[in-house]
Amino acid sequence: MKIAYFDCFSGCSGDMILGALVDAGLSLDVLRSEIARLKLPGVDLKAEKVRRGALIGTRVQVITPPDPPPHRHLSDILALLERSDLPETALAPVRRIFERLGEAEAAVHGLPMERIHFHEIGAVDTIVDVAGAIIGLNVLAIREIHASALNLGGGRTQTAHGDLPVPAPGTAHLLRGVPVYGSPVEAELTTPTGAAIVSTLAKGFGPLPPLRISQVGYGAGSLDLARRPNLLRLIVGERIEDLDRDEVTVVEANIDDMNPQLFEPLMEALFAAGALDVFLTPIIMKKSRPATVISAIVPAGLEEGIGPILLSYSSTFGVRFRRTQRQTLPREVLTVETPFGQVRVKVGRLQGRPIHLAPEYEDCRRLADMSRLPPAEIMTAAVEAARAMLQLSRHDFFIDRGTEGR
Repeated sequence: MKIAYFDCFSGCSGDMILGALVDAGLSLDVLRSEIARLKLPGVDLKAEKVRRGALIGTRVQVITPPDPPPHRHLSDILALLERSDLPETALAPVRRIFERLGEAEAAVHGLPMERIHFHEIGAVDTIVDVAGAIIGLNVLAIREIHASALNLGGGRTQTAHGDLPVPAPGTAHLLRGVPVYGSPVEAELTTPTGAAIVSTLAKGFGPLPPLRISQVGYGAGSLDLARRPNLLRLIVGERIEDLDRDEVTVVEANIDDMNPQLFEPLMEALFAAGALDVFLTPIIMKKSRPATVISAIVPAGLEEGIGPILLSYSSTFGVRFRRTQRQTLPREVLTVETPFGQVRVKVGRLQGRPIHLAPEYEDCRRLADMSRLPPAEIMTAAVEAARAMLQLSRHDFFIDRGTEGR
């Protein structure tokens, strides 16, 4: 899995993030063409190599029309994003970043979000910085983001709200729960935009995780500091850790008085609501009554929609929620050609090596019905085709699902 690590030893800002992405290999022309989908007139990007201290990095500047930027409300920015041609995969995180910026401004000024109007962060260059960061990470195929503790700088900074201490109040609000530190540098090293991007996207903060480095980029800030290179380092590589890890919620209910025929529509409704898996477990309850536990494994954040389904589709009077972690193999899906037709095969990898080959049952069943052959024969052909595509020999260790007992 490809991950990115933001090393914020001199803080971070929106333009530093763009510079680091370009320095790490993001094509400026590709970035320009994607930014054009925002439909912002007169906007261009300029990139140049600059020296910061003893190191060289890339400075990206957003060229905007000379007119003073309007004071936009959050609703104006969200409407602008909706009018763009950016795909939803880019729009969703961009919206979330601006919503968090709005929440921070509302909190520190004691106003409802609809009354907040942005100054610096409503400017065109900030909109481009945020959208460009998401676009760049997508183009580089980054699947996960980590970051170091953030250097905030020190002293005071001039803003549209006057002379404020570093970190600015909005920045401090955004970085609640994030490891940070100050320094004797009299400058704002981490801006609200940089704080919002990194704190929204990063899965974790700390030292560089185990990875095989493939790209390194340095994004230059606007200031040339006297005692430190004002750079953001971006390290990109493949995770060495064998297993993906994420959080899921297990939603459960005990049922002892329901017609068993009703489990089928209940399970279908749970899958339709986003459950990753649904299963039934027989149990013995008080007074030796046989019963069933129905369990739904749900991505974290979707559990609130699962409870009402269990309560309305079953006879239970209550449900349980349990947050847990799971480890999964990195996987991909291949489409292979067999003598009977195409079959999708899921490939699970450990340390980069295929160890599981799982033909898609519905594909195999459909071809079995068409050819009047046992499904196991289709599965065997699919596994052999996947072996050939992956150039696996008989001596390669792996487990092929659906062909046990051959």
